[in-house]
Amino acid sequence: MSKIHAAITAVNGYVPDYILTNQELETMVDTNDEWITSRTGIKERRIQKGEGLATSDMAVPAVEGLLKKRGISAEEIDLIIFCTSTPDMPFPATANILADKIGAVNAWGYDLQAACSGFIFGLSTGAQFIESGKHKKVLVVGGDKMSSIINYEDRTTCIIFGDGCGCALLEPNDEGLGIIDSILKSDGAGKNFLNLKAGGSLKPASYETIDNKEHYAYQEGQTVFKFAVTNMANVAAEIMEKNNLTSDDIAWLVPHQANKRIIDATANRMGVGPEKVMINIEKYGNTTNGTIALCLWEWESKLKKGDNVILAAFGGGFTWGSVYLKWAYNA
Repeated sequence: MSKIHAAITAVNGYVPDYILTNQELETMVDTNDEWITSRTGIKERRIQKGEGLATSDMAVPAVEGLLKKRGISAEEIDLIIFCTSTPDMPFPATANILADKIGAVNAWGYDLQAACSGFIFGLSTGAQFIESGKHKKVLVVGGDKMSSIINYEDRTTCIIFGDGCGCALLEPNDEGLGIIDSILKSDGAGKNFLNLKAGGSLKPASYETIDNKEHYAYQEGQTVFKFAVTNMANVAAEIMEKNNLTSDDIAWLVPHQANKRIIDATANRMGVGPEKVMINIEKYGNTTNGTIALCLWEWESKLKKGDNVILAAFGGGFTWGSVYLKWAYNA
């Protein structure tokens, strides 16, 4: 009897209409297009505008498009794993809010918080439910409204982040396709370098936390960059070595879109040329949990059944990891 793998059988994405350009940021903080582009690779990022709109409101069109592509109804979904750093509310889970909005009445769900590594953590977790035989259709969503926690007077963070959401459907596969392996890591010692200080049980919201602007994302850029360059590159190389893959075997690297220099370092460590790297950071910036899913959505037509694909990410706190999968379908 063939081993059951969890295969991605559909992907989709959504980004808001409003485009925040480097030129507009020049009017907001002391920065310029050349500086941003040379250091990050970012030209634009999308921002969710409008009263009363939350992360789940980006997930709804993304998921509805996925269901239409796959030709299934929301009622067929067994489980929703929503990977996000910007949930609609601390509770209930945004996964449950999404289930209600799309009519996934037979699904249970939960939120997964691993910062920018969330989507690959979610894929790996969702795969266990498929491989065990417990579930047949697991929806993994990665999305963030980063504009809700960004201080647009802080040039170290506001140039980097954008809003967006992507999703993938996992289903059983007995052809040897799907998620083959994953290496996931975390180190809480990184908590001081990339965080959101207030709003949790450690520092509940108060006049003081608001005055001190502690409800915005904080990043110590150089420390995070050095750690990300090393660890994201190393874990991607490690999963190749573990599965006896050479650079020639890899069809695509799908890296987290945090910084073009980190992406290049990962590709170089793997020996993979730029023609095999999915990049959209110039258009969307860092959408945190959304980046890898949005890449898969944009490149879906280029992916071929049987392609060896490496996903790699690094996130705050710190979290990092890599997933090796064999693509399961031709678009």
